Amino acid sequence: MSWVSGFAVYFIIWWVTLFVVMPFGLKTQEEDGDVTLGTTASAPKGPHMRRAALRATVISLLVFALLYVLTRQLGYSFEDIPSFIPDFQ
Repeated sequence: MSWVSGFAVYFIIWWVTLFVVMPFGLKTQEEDGDVTLGTTASAPKGPHMRRAALRATVISLLVFALLYVLTRQLGYSFEDIPSFIPDFQ
């Protein structure tokens, strides 16, 4: 894995992880009891992108480190994954 492909893989892992962790810790205005006039009650209470980005960064670093150890240190590849789909030939 080169630096460019490693960065691309990390970016894809980070992007997917960001959308996974985005709803965690989200509090709506209705849950908080402070609905701003002109907004819906289900709107988020406040911005939480920094926390979501930080969580996504930490989790994606761990996932990428696991992927790196499995592929570089232990020598696993896609061929080592067992095939669950039957071969129809």
